[in-house]
This record gives sequence, C-alpha cells and structure tokens, in this order.
Amino acid sequence: MSTVALFAQLKLRLLAGNLRGDVQRKLGFVFTLIAAVGLAALGFLLMSLLRLASHDIAAQLVIIAFTMFLISWMIVPLLAFGLDDTLDPAKLSLLPLRTRELAIGLFTASVTGVWPAAMLIVTAGALVGLANGVGGVLLGVPAVLLQFALCVVTSRLITTSLSGALRSRRGRDVLAVAALLVVVLAQLPNLVMNRGLGDPAAMMAGVAAVFRWTPPGMAAHAMADGGLVGLAELAFVAVLVVALGWLWIKALSRALVTPDVSTQGASVRKESGLTDRLLPDGPLAAVVTKELKYIRREPRSRVGWFSAIVVTAVLAFSFTRNSGSGEGASIVITSLGALMIALQSGNAFGIDGRSLWMNAVAFGSERGLGIDLAGRHLANALIAVPLLGVIAVATSLFTGHPASIVPAALAGWGALGVGLGVGSVTSVVVPYTVPERMNAFSSAAPGQGGQAFASALAATAGIALLSLPFVVPLVLGWFWVCALAPFYGLLVETLGRRLAAKLGFAKMPELLGAVSKGS
Repeated sequence: MSTVALFAQLKLRLLAGNLRGDVQRKLGFVFTLIAAVGLAALGFLLMSLLRLASHDIAAQLVIIAFTMFLISWMIVPLLAFGLDDTLDPAKLSLLPLRTRELAIGLFTASVTGVWPAAMLIVTAGALVGLANGVGGVLLGVPAVLLQFALCVVTSRLITTSLSGALRSRRGRDVLAVAALLVVVLAQLPNLVMNRGLGDPAAMMAGVAAVFRWTPPGMAAHAMADGGLVGLAELAFVAVLVVALGWLWIKALSRALVTPDVSTQGASVRKESGLTDRLLPDGPLAAVVTKELKYIRREPRSRVGWFSAIVVTAVLAFSFTRNSGSGEGASIVITSLGALMIALQSGNAFGIDGRSLWMNAVAFGSERGLGIDLAGRHLANALIAVPLLGVIAVATSLFTGHPASIVPAALAGWGALGVGLGVGSVTSVVVPYTVPERMNAFSSAAPGQGGQAFASALAATAGIALLSLPFVVPLVLGWFWVCALAPFYGLLVETLGRRLAAKLGFAKMPELLGAVSKGS
C-alpha cells in the first residue's frame, strides 16, 4: 500500500472512530459534518454569485478572499496544535518512514477530511464567479489547485517549524497573545466603517491592489486574466509551492531530530506572596494561592482572561462608536466585562482535571467544598475587581460622562458576584473536562462539546435572569440602584456557592469522573 493511501485510510479511520464513541461524540461529529457541508454550499454559492457583479469588483473580492484563506490556514492549525496529532511531527517520529515519505503522508492527512474538502469547494466556486472564456477556465482549474496546495504547504511549514516552541509553555503563551491580537486586528475594518472613516469601496480596492501581488492574489488574478500574464503568475505560484514544500521537508527533518524544549528542567522555588501575608494559613489561603498561580502560569487560564479583556474592548468600541452615547453606556460595558470574566468560572473544576481527586479526598463535608469554591472566587475577585474599576474609568471618560465612573464600577462588581454564584452551580451541574495544556484554546475534551455549550448557555441565561433586579431599574434610568448592586451580587454569590457545595458534595464521584475524561 502506498504512503498516500495509507495515511488517507488512517485519517478516515480516525474520523470514523467518532461514530463508535458515546452519543455526545456522535452528535458532535454529525454537527461538524453538517457545519462543513453548510459552509461549503454557502461559500460556493457566494463565490458563484460574484458572476452578477462587475468583473473588476469580482476580481477584487476573489483576491481578498484567497488571501484571507491563506491567512486562515496559517493561523487555525496553530490554534489546533496539541488537538490534532498529525500537526506535531514528534507524534510520528517513531514511524519507520523516510522524511519525504512522512511529508507526503502528512500532506495527505492534511487534505483528507470534511473541512479541507469544504475549503476546496469554496475555492472552486471562484471558477464560476470569476473565470471568463476558455482561457479563464483553463487557468482557473490549476489556479484553484495551486491555491489549495499553497495553503496546505504553508500551514505545514509553519506548524512544523514552530512545533518545538509550541510544546513549551512560553511558546503557547506567545501564540495565545498573538492569536488575540489577530482577533483585535480583524475587527479594525468593522470599527473603521462603523465610525464612517473612509469609503468602503475605495478601501476594498486599495486592499485588493496590495493583495494582488501576493501569491494568492496572483492565483486569483490569473483566473480573472486568462492570458499569458495569468500563465506566468501561475508558474510563479507553482515554483513557490515547490520551494515551500522543500523548506517544509527540511523543517520536518530537523524537527524529528531536535530535542523537545518542553523536557528541559525547571527550577522550583518557594514563594511568599501577598496572599500568604493577608490570609491565615488554611484551606482558603491554599486555594487562593493555587488559583492565582493558575491564572499567572496556566496558558488556558490566561487565554480565558485575555479573551474576556479583548471581547470587552471590542464591545466598548462598538457601543461607543456614536458620539451620542448616553450615561449608561459605561455601566453596560463594565457589566458586560464582568459577564465575560465570570463566564471563566462556569467550569471551575474542569481545569483541575484528574488532580481534583486530591481536593475530593480533603472534602470531608459540604463546608470543605464551599471553602474551595470561596477560594476560587476570591482569587478571581482579587484580579477582576480592580480590572473592572479600570474599565469603568476608561469607558466613562471615553464616553464623556465621568460622573458614571462610580455607578459603572458598582454595577460591574455586582454583575461579577452574580456571575460567580451562577458559575458555581454550573460547575457542579454541567461539569466537563478541559483538555491538557498542550493547546490553550481548547475548551472541552473530544465528545464533551455539548456539555461545554450547555454550561456556557446555562451560565449566560442564569446571569441574565438574576441580573434583572438591578438591570430593569437601570433601563428606567434609576442609576441609584447601582449602590445596591455589589450587595446583591455578594448575596447571589453566597447562595450560589452554598447550593453548589450541597449539590457537588452529593455527587463528588460523578463530578470527578466528568472532569477526568481523556482529552
């Protein structure tokens, strides 16, 4: 059996293995399949509809789309590193294959699956929407294939070159920050257009003029040109694909014999922080110290916090894009920031994973579990309370209503308490496993995506419902109710924590099993 057939068969068997799992894993596979088919159909339709636009506009849109496809292939596999074993050459280093054979196999695995097929179908839609005449069709077919090959080879070259760093905690931290910056930069065009800066048509033409000289832009232009210039552009793209493939093979050969930096020893030192000096020695101080170290050192925790801050910043710009933003804008933004932060505690025990058994042994009563939850909440509050204060000050000054600083901060602190209380309950009612720290963007173990979605949905609905007692008066303009928000939030947090302790202690074995599934 050839290498191509072998790796294609292995990839298909891995995909078919999802159908032999539990019901949740089967539902997840069906949902993924439906999403991929829907994306392929919708993308192909949208690309085909470009035939109705003028040729210049269609060419500009295809050039931008092809470039965005390449950027997506460069970024998304990095976010999936640690979840897809075919992305890490170290997982395959013991196979009795030469480097070139392994590269061919990895390329085959990359193009096998529903999502690569969906992307190829969407790319092929440009043939219908852009190609003109016989020359456009004849050059369009190789242009689509070269664009697809360029995306795959570039993606493989990047993931293979960075595989050693991505196995280290520092490398994953850099990746997390870079990915969040990409998310922020992706919102800039939307924010610029919302503020009425510039003509969208002129901006699109300018962007397309720049992307026109990139390899994806050349492939799209060759399809639109259909002449000798397009043929020369395709020849250049083909040479570039071959060169990138050669570089990938060299990077793969180096990665297979390079020691893993994640195996280097780390120093261990005793720390004495502010928590040790302020809290009496005991379970509460131990939990607070542990959670603060998680937030500071655990990539998945930091990604959650950074994501909450980034989402809040984007929402702040979106809400305040009009100069006539009212006094309540800062209150709404700060409360939404508290919601984003509180959602991180919706699965409080998931990040502990199998190590939760040590906590379970120490829980001799409901009070022990309640203390553990109180420590987690206190650690979150030590960071969230001043952070929400900064958000309140920044948004109030930005909207031109400095008098709303105090009401916004009080409302945010109240919403945080409500979120922590609801998160305690969802943590024991809908627990799920957070995969190992190899990938900081993974939210749930395979087959538990349904639990993660249900937990987030239940937490959001619960927070929204319990926030109504002070949200409704705010809508009516009674901003004085913000003075009561922190006390109301503390009440909800206390009641939610006690209810979670009661429910969680009664089902501790089930809770431990839910957060300890293989990832």
